[in-house]
Amino acid sequence: QVQLEESGGGSVQAGGSLRLSCVADEYANPRDCIAWFRQAPGKGRERVASIYIGEAYYAEPVKGRFTISQDDAKKTVYLQMASLKPEDTAVYYCATRFDNCAFEAQDYPFWGRGTQVTVSS
Repeated sequence: QVQLEESGGGSVQAGGSLRLSCVADEYANPRDCIAWFRQAPGKGRERVASIYIGEAYYAEPVKGRFTISQDDAKKTVYLQMASLKPEDTAVYYCATRFDNCAFEAQDYPFWGRGTQVTVSS
């Protein structure tokens, strides 16, 4: 069982920035995939970014605005979000699975509780 905890959410105006953090417990393996998902009201969870052995993936809506990074020593993955838009408003979750990344949320067995990001226009 791997436990994850997100932090860093908040309310910002459009164009602003936030940095989310995801801290994993001692059972996490830095070489496994860690992904950031988000879920807006009434919508399913969508993967916005992930990192696996140093390779990053970004969903089209966030490319060029979000940056995922990893500090193995701290077992922390960050999501730097810039040029935020109202459509980025969602609960952001980090998730992990053994080995490589997967597209669907259902393929990730371990999840944090989420952190709310609200972007106002």
